[in-house]
Amino acid sequence: MPWKISSVFRERLRFVRAALKLRQDFSALCRHFGISRQSGYTWLHRFQREGPTGLRDRSRQPRSSPKRLPAFWQQAIRKLRQRRKHWGAKKIHGLLRRQFPRRQLPAVRTIAKWLPRLCPASVRRRHTRHGPPVSVPPLTVPTAPNHVWTADFKGDFRTGDGARCYPLTVRDLFSRWVLAVRVLPDTRQPAVRRVFGRLFQRHGLPRVIRVDNGPPFGSTGAQGLSVLSVWWRTLGLAVEFIRPGHPEENGAHEQMHRDLKRATARPPAAHPAAQQRRSDRWRNDYNTVRPHEGLGGRRPAEVYHPRPRRYHGAQPVRYPRGWAVRQVRSNGQIKWRGKFRFIGEALAGQPVALRRREPGIYTVRFQNLPLGTLHDRDTGGLRPVRRLRHHKT
Repeated sequence: MPWKISSVFRERLRFVRAALKLRQDFSALCRHFGISRQSGYTWLHRFQREGPTGLRDRSRQPRSSPKRLPAFWQQAIRKLRQRRKHWGAKKIHGLLRRQFPRRQLPAVRTIAKWLPRLCPASVRRRHTRHGPPVSVPPLTVPTAPNHVWTADFKGDFRTGDGARCYPLTVRDLFSRWVLAVRVLPDTRQPAVRRVFGRLFQRHGLPRVIRVDNGPPFGSTGAQGLSVLSVWWRTLGLAVEFIRPGHPEENGAHEQMHRDLKRATARPPAAHPAAQQRRSDRWRNDYNTVRPHEGLGGRRPAEVYHPRPRRYHGAQPVRYPRGWAVRQVRSNGQIKWRGKFRFIGEALAGQPVALRRREPGIYTVRFQNLPLGTLHDRDTGGLRPVRRLRHHKT
């Protein structure tokens, strides 16, 4: 009889009693009860050792689990997260290292995996409310040098001495002139800003800079602005973001990256300084020797003759009458109608303007760029706009 028809425990007990009487062949008895000989001997031996209790289901949990986080670390992580609700795995790992310098700590990835289990309420994400949709114009087609610059990081790699390199590349889209290939130790904003500051002083300001949405160029905040792209806008530059997941919108730059990688990173140099010298030699060859089909066989050096817009630093932001102006604090908040409302940390130190859109709703913008809306009934911050990209037909 199949055991799923009746109680499993009762069928096991019936089987054992029949097996102990030995009135028929053991194999035939197992076939009658619909089990294998191995299962039959298992239940028989358990009954002989433990009695009827041995016939009940047992937990399949392993006796030891090498991937399980010890209870000591679970408790330590839970206590830290309860006190520091906005800390992530890296910060918690760093504090544990200071508290327990002589103990072997769990890895950062292990802490990140266990945080949702240990503190589920503290990591629950809130649903983002969006403001009105805004139209994003098509990507600019350059008509002269210094009209559109494209910038990106080529994939990181390690040099022969183990140092990690992040080559930052900047290119004039019209002339194909590679303005810079700088081998940086990381992608943080200060180093990238210094590179662009030197480029602006040497070549002047472009009209548009086109980048992807990743840091340090973009962010997940309103209009995708980061500290770097806000700085660009204060210089009078337009910032164009390609669509997430569409590198073909910066395809010419990606093609240049393939040439750069093939010539300089296969294999990489012995150390970052040597990698920089190798990149400089490649850039000189790319700009002054290599003919380009897109330029009719000419070299970028023959085409790149810009009339530079002078670089004079950030310009003050002015707003028309009728707009209320507020300075964004270092934590990304402004004080509006007696409450602190979050706008975005990328805009820290910058003035934003607000104007009533309808009762209880206020439009927020930076320069001429709409950021979103503030609602009196909300307790949180800005409802960021939804960007809708329109393409040329």
